[in-house]
Amino acid sequence: MKQDNRIEWQETLCVEQHPGPFQMVIFGASGDLARRKLFPSLLALHQRGLLADQTRILGCARQPFTDESFRAHLAEGLSGEPPAQVAAFLNLVFYQTVDYAQADTYQSLARRLEGLDACQGTCLPRLYYLAVPATLYPDITRELHSAGLLQEPGEKSWRHVVFEKPFGFDLAGARQLDRLLHLYLQEKQIYRIDHYLGKETVQNIFLLRFANVMFEPIWNAHYIDNIQITAAEAIGVENRAGYFDQAGILRDMFQNHMLEMLSLVAMECPSTFAADAVRDEKLKLLRSVRPLLPASGPAGIIRGQYDGYCREPGVGSDSQTETFAALRLHIDNMRWKGVPFYLRAGKKLARKSTSIHVVFKHVPHSIFPNIAAGDLQQDVLHLRIQPAEGMGLTLQAKKAGPKLCMGALTLNYQYQDSGEKPLDAYARLLLDCSLVDQTLFIRSDIILAAWELYQPVLDWWKSQPQDSPLVPYAPGSDGPVQAEALLVAAGRQWL
Repeated sequence: MKQDNRIEWQETLCVEQHPGPFQMVIFGASGDLARRKLFPSLLALHQRGLLADQTRILGCARQPFTDESFRAHLAEGLSGEPPAQVAAFLNLVFYQTVDYAQADTYQSLARRLEGLDACQGTCLPRLYYLAVPATLYPDITRELHSAGLLQEPGEKSWRHVVFEKPFGFDLAGARQLDRLLHLYLQEKQIYRIDHYLGKETVQNIFLLRFANVMFEPIWNAHYIDNIQITAAEAIGVENRAGYFDQAGILRDMFQNHMLEMLSLVAMECPSTFAADAVRDEKLKLLRSVRPLLPASGPAGIIRGQYDGYCREPGVGSDSQTETFAALRLHIDNMRWKGVPFYLRAGKKLARKSTSIHVVFKHVPHSIFPNIAAGDLQQDVLHLRIQPAEGMGLTLQAKKAGPKLCMGALTLNYQYQDSGEKPLDAYARLLLDCSLVDQTLFIRSDIILAAWELYQPVLDWWKSQPQDSPLVPYAPGSDGPVQAEALLVAAGRQWL
């Protein structure tokens, strides 16, 4: 039991599974993602004893590193960690120069991996991580297959491939990519990663809802007024202008991160805590979302662009790419009938903050003199994804003072209060990959359901821009003022 002046934490179950040894091949190993996220996360697993000493990590990229020079390259990015621990970790790391489109590359890769296997005296499971632009997915997957590198020698000698988003640029592209991947891989071999699902608070949604008798009975339209999901960034496009100006915020955030958070908040309870049972309920939820473009009346969608975006390096002077979007959606099932869900995400906003707010209804009657039921503040469950991961519950309570002295009291918990630094999102997901657990990874039918929801909006923005104007907003603000109208008309406001 851990205790401080705000919380008392008593563990009921806390078991970390330890994977056996495996080989990991990282394509794009010299790139930004690998250096900032993947290798630090693998080091974190090694520091916690969650990476077996027989594990081998082979970095692959076009740059002509040797094993030694690549280790020195990585060591620079890990300089803040204890040198002895870094050195022990880097002993597991090797390097192979590759040309992604050349068949000979993969024959050489096969021989190198066989050599690393021979050192262990067994055929290890293997994880391929594609930390490369999505345009390279078809070439790499095809060539891995042609070289026999995706064939599984046995049940315990699995071959899995991790794909980063984007999973297609539109519905047609997502379907094409899905067909291509399934030419060479079974669905059980495909791990589509969304790092938001590795965050502690996102995972906590599941436990909070289904492990507590106090929440599930009131997690419905009888008690909840609205749910708000916000993903705000203080930065602009930075060095991602080439990708972002083609994609926009709807593709970049809503089609994946936002819908995954929505699914966890709104899905029905799965039959078991198993990958496909959880993902089956997510799929049912997405298929229950009402089309975002109504047959009549205005759409509940706002899109905006921050002032100065078109002057960013790499952005066209007449770009119509949205850097902010807000929308209201409804879920047509018995649990959520009539409850609006408000989603917003954007760049160059006032602060970096990703959060979910579950806003409960007003009490039906007030017994307190001179206070109407509608004047009492609503109870709110706050789920903070980033920064300062944690949760809070705002309730009405008596303050010290007169007999009738009421105010809002927020009970707060942050994961940093537990005294133990949790694994970061990438480390958690890499661990799950090595444990052959797909629960926190996205299945192909869920990807397609997400695109089916948003594709009509993208088509509408393109074909009828006059009906969906791109409204400006000031950098450092909370976004376009028009986004407030989505809630104000119903007497609500963004939290």
